[in-house]
Amino acid sequence: MQLAITDAKARLTDLVRRAEAGEEIVLTRHGHAVARLVAMRPRTLIKDRAAQIAAIRARAAAKALPGASARQSQDFLYNEDGLPE
Repeated sequence: MQLAITDAKARLTDLVRRAEAGEEIVLTRHGHAVARLVAMRPRTLIKDRAAQIAAIRARAAAKALPGASARQSQDFLYNEDGLPE
């Protein structure tokens, strides 16, 4: 459904109900589409997304191999006196 913004002002409550029911409302200004009114996703999806991200991070951490410590990785740069070689 397309509707001019000026007309939408008077029908906002009805338009929100329609969007919640799954209808897409496109708001226009001077005949050009400028905004879309759609229902928001339920918050449960956001919680699921957080759980998915945590699971991905846990798998990545489990696959990570230990590397050289910072001290060991820079040993070849300095001599026994701590000066650059």
